[in-house]
Amino acid sequence: MWRIRILHGPNVRYIGQGREPTIYGNLSWEAVWQGLCERYGHLAHLTYLESPHEGQLVEWIWETTAYDGLIFNPGALAHTSYVLYDALRGCKKPCIEVHVSSVYRRESFRQRLLTARACVGVIAGVGMYGYELALLALLHAVLPNYDSTASACG
Repeated sequence: MWRIRILHGPNVRYIGQGREPTIYGNLSWEAVWQGLCERYGHLAHLTYLESPHEGQLVEWIWETTAYDGLIFNPGALAHTSYVLYDALRGCKKPCIEVHVSSVYRRESFRQRLLTARACVGVIAGVGMYGYELALLALLHAVLPNYDSTASACG
């Protein structure tokens, strides 16, 4: 079974809890997490961590060596953090970066994604569904020897 770590940076936890719903929508992370576990728990062991602290995120990225892949929403740190970029490159695990909003339709500073350069892919602008797409990308396209015919369903 694949081991996938999901990390969130600053302010991500407030999506679906009143944080700019016209940009981020109303779906909460808890609802997304529950859906991911229900739909994909038989294919992947999912672990979720969040922190607004850059240093904590760096530590968790380095600890990803015990996992097969990483899904990461660095929040606004994506635009400024060379230390996260270095950690993502250094951990040598495939990472899909997720942004709930369409960063390329927003302020110009949001269109520069430093951390994305260390990732195998970026999913942005499809709301909270981006997490499911990132997981599917890891399972079907990135992780070696994935058997897409395997299923726990009868």
